[in-house]
Amino acid sequence: MLSAVIFDFDGIIVDTEPLHYRAFQAILEPLGLGYAWEEYVNLYMGFDDRDAFREAFRVHGRTLNDHELELLIDRKAAAFQEIISSGVAPYPGVVELIRSINGTFPLALCSGALRCDILPILAGLGLSNAFDVMVTAEEVTASKPDPASYALAVERLAAAFVDRGILPGRCIAIEDTPAGIASATGAGIPVIAVTNSYPAEMLSGAVRVVDSLAGLALADIENLAR
Repeated sequence: MLSAVIFDFDGIIVDTEPLHYRAFQAILEPLGLGYAWEEYVNLYMGFDDRDAFREAFRVHGRTLNDHELELLIDRKAAAFQEIISSGVAPYPGVVELIRSINGTFPLALCSGALRCDILPILAGLGLSNAFDVMVTAEEVTASKPDPASYALAVERLAAAFVDRGILPGRCIAIEDTPAGIASATGAGIPVIAVTNSYPAEMLSGAVRVVDSLAGLALADIENLAR
């Protein structure tokens, strides 16, 4: 039986990947480290900011120490805040689905984005208090596809709802990337994948693949957890 639902953020709740790409390029291009959108999709999407910057430097054979990395992350966060200041639209059906689950089953958010990137967008969508647990990039040492973030989300859900018997196999994760699917399944959590970012054939690790959350009801999620 279903005990909790865990949502990814970028690519599931809002289409922020192009916005993150713009923010990365604003920082990387002056350093001679810019790359095309196709490269972002094929290589960088799914990384948190930390690993994305590390990879951009690595592929050019350039070193990056921890202090420089933190400065780059801060600069990229500022660029992202400027980009989203005019608002971000949600994917169809996702706000309604989250609200239908809220209060019925515990809800978590498990994202490779920074908390400071996430909170203003949730506020703008009226979802500030929708999630019982949040795990963001700064709380784990490795980004997706490493399972650490999903394992931590389940651990926090279990601690917050001790009477629910929350176990990984009784949760459902909602993801949009191969890295996200690998992260969740690596933590023992079955996944519903949405083709917002990748075609269905690249999301084969999920128990179900849908084209949109607009057609997904809470009953559908419960059935997958039986």
